[in-house]
Amino acid sequence: MTDTEVPNSTPQRRIDDSELQDISAVFEDIRNTIGKFIVGNDRLVELVFISLLSEGHILIEGFPGTAKTTCAKIVSALADCEFKRMQCAVDIQPADIIGIHTWDQEKKEFRMRKGPIFSNIFLIDEINRLSPKSQSAFLEAMSECQATVDGIRFDISKPFFAIATQNPFEKESIFPLSESQRDRFMFSIQTRHLEGEEERELIRREQEGFLNPEKFIGALSPILTRHKILQLIDSTTRVHAEPHMQEYIKDIVMATRFHGDIYLGSSSRGSIALLRGAKAYAALENRSYIIPDDVKKIAPYAIQHRIILTREAEFSGVTIPQVMQEIIESVEVP
Repeated sequence: MTDTEVPNSTPQRRIDDSELQDISAVFEDIRNTIGKFIVGNDRLVELVFISLLSEGHILIEGFPGTAKTTCAKIVSALADCEFKRMQCAVDIQPADIIGIHTWDQEKKEFRMRKGPIFSNIFLIDEINRLSPKSQSAFLEAMSECQATVDGIRFDISKPFFAIATQNPFEKESIFPLSESQRDRFMFSIQTRHLEGEEERELIRREQEGFLNPEKFIGALSPILTRHKILQLIDSTTRVHAEPHMQEYIKDIVMATRFHGDIYLGSSSRGSIALLRGAKAYAALENRSYIIPDDVKKIAPYAIQHRIILTREAEFSGVTIPQVMQEIIESVEVP
């Protein structure tokens, strides 16, 4: 047996048409429901669902008032799972996130008081307001779906899906995420301001009284259950990636490590994120296999937050999206 062979490997059953239709139907329900309240940001809604199918976490960056938190809240309301939210602040400690052992006076023993991270869907609002010490409390949970308190490991029930938001344009009282922390997010996306017609539609909905988030979210009926999410995740893993598509993903990731304008290229987590995201996107397109366009669509969201430009490139006005687009266009398509 060679080093590259996998022992006792068995062919994986491919996703079938009924499973593909199921995924598409659920996504359409979610997109239509969110579209009743949120104007624009179709790509954000799509990527949040892809993250959920990929068993990954998503970092949503953008200006205030671009529906980052509202979108996360609506998705959580549509999933009949345990949902918790943390509004981040400088004084929050790791114990506030993962929990702490407290003394039970009646039973004369220590009991674990679990923090909000022990949930199925966890919204981390303004994550860059946390100190580096508190940010690190997420690392183990996001990578291994577990948390360790006082040397004792506690599993987090699946699915575990973290949605973090931040405003990258603020400069005061914030702590930029470290490379290792950003790498734990499978995808990242930057929200945008609405275009003119979208802004007009937003104003119309406000005038008609349709933009009350508490009223809207409170009236929602769940579309997904915990069991259904796990079922959709399992189906998505069985979307097929031919060897030449695996090679294509590898070439894109390797290109980030040897590009002249990049100081730090993508980690191997980028390869995994790109493969899983391409599979989920293919499933949304009703395909049981991935094609180059799937990889191209997902690559910016899976890779951009994992690379750092050289100082020379930054001083020259080069941006990460520009470099990423150059890589996608330069790597040979199979």
